[in-house]
Amino acid sequence: MSKDYYEILGVTKGASKDEIKKAFHKLAHKYHPDKNKGDDKKFKEVNEAYQTLSDDQKRAQYDQFGSNFQSGGFQGNQGGFGGFDPSGFAQQGFDMGDLGDIFSDFFAGGMGGGRSQPRRGRDISTEITVSFAEAVFGVERRVLIAKTSKCLTCDGVGAKPGTSMKKCSTCNGKGQIHETKRSFLGTFSSTKLCDTCGGTGEVPSTPCATCHGAGVLRREEEVSIKIPAGMNDGEMVRLSGMGEAISHGTSGDLYIKINVMPHPTFRREGHNLAMNLDIKLSEALLGGERTIETLDGKLSVKIPESVAPNEILRVREKGVPQGKNKRGDLMIKLVIKMPHKLSKRAREAVEQLRAEDL
Repeated sequence: MSKDYYEILGVTKGASKDEIKKAFHKLAHKYHPDKNKGDDKKFKEVNEAYQTLSDDQKRAQYDQFGSNFQSGGFQGNQGGFGGFDPSGFAQQGFDMGDLGDIFSDFFAGGMGGGRSQPRRGRDISTEITVSFAEAVFGVERRVLIAKTSKCLTCDGVGAKPGTSMKKCSTCNGKGQIHETKRSFLGTFSSTKLCDTCGGTGEVPSTPCATCHGAGVLRREEEVSIKIPAGMNDGEMVRLSGMGEAISHGTSGDLYIKINVMPHPTFRREGHNLAMNLDIKLSEALLGGERTIETLDGKLSVKIPESVAPNEILRVREKGVPQGKNKRGDLMIKLVIKMPHKLSKRAREAVEQLRAEDL
């Protein structure tokens, strides 16, 4: 059954890549399996939709052929059934039975004799918290994650170290099993991976004592996470192949949500950093020089004479990194602090200013 990836992510068909990415981040966080109300099935469904719609080529194929575009046969009119729509038979009262499975196997390689797609491990996700400065400049973290990983004893082979492999008796060493299915449309032959050996054609003669021949087991694994400069709160980093491993298959991906701690002074405005600087009335009138603490260290800032309230001073290249050799700016908002009480001398000075119509 074709899936509506746009509906799964809650976006329109004309949604931009940014809208699709934001929708995915929100739903992935909501359905994360490790959360109290997480949903592993929904999480996989959301990830499948995102992996398709975030890729221009896959999205174009999906828009044309639906979610079955990856099955292998729907490429224009070559090798297919033209405008044939099996759903028409269901509308006329035919029992479709396993027709969907027949077409899936047929186009997945039954005609051409190609191999089925290898199995893939589960995608997983976690969260880490970083400081404001670490999010701006980037940082590398190492975290322990409990997941299904490759067995270190047998290196994922499944055999006891020093022992040999033997031919799989299920597929006779071919790694594939041929099946024939019949329907009212005719007889269809398909080829699929052998479940016993996972398509390798071999099984351990003596299984590994640690993983019992599976090649994978659940354990804690230390993962190095490189957080690039300029990350925003709530963004995600994807580590391909660092998800859960699966016997005779490829590992899934690891998604890391980045939580950024707020800073007492600075805030993000795109690639710029913004802050408020309180100055005295005398500094606003006469100018001056102040030393401030930035993410790069101490910085001397010159305040010009006669600045207006909330005037912005721009310090070039002291903001968030953009690419290799470019950074945003530091925007300093000057907030003039009015005195609560004037001394006698200060009042006389202000009176003198008023006399000069200033």
